[in-house]
Amino acid sequence: MARHSPDYLRVGVQVAAIVAQRSEKVRRYYAEHNLPFTILIDDSRDTVKAYGVWHPVGLDAWNIARPALFLIDRGGIIRYSFVASWQFEFPAFEEIVGEIGRLYGG
Repeated sequence: MARHSPDYLRVGVQVAAIVAQRSEKVRRYYAEHNLPFTILIDDSRDTVKAYGVWHPVGLDAWNIARPALFLIDRGGIIRYSFVASWQFEFPAFEEIVGEIGRLYGG
């Protein structure tokens, strides 16, 4: 996501990541890596649960949120969603930009 952040901005998309971990750990990581997008901290995990991406204890994960992508319009309506079935799955940048173009005529 960090690698393509300038590309998202170029097509008019603002990027924000919601991280469901303890705030001190996330703040330290953010400071060390100088990420080019906003990080929102969800200590309580309420947001990831509300979006349906919380992954309870299992063989492939331990109380984490699955990677997910939501395109949300200015009115707050989710226009596109992708929820990974495993921790390292994510749609290709070209797929995301194509979806943005389809939804917003770009």
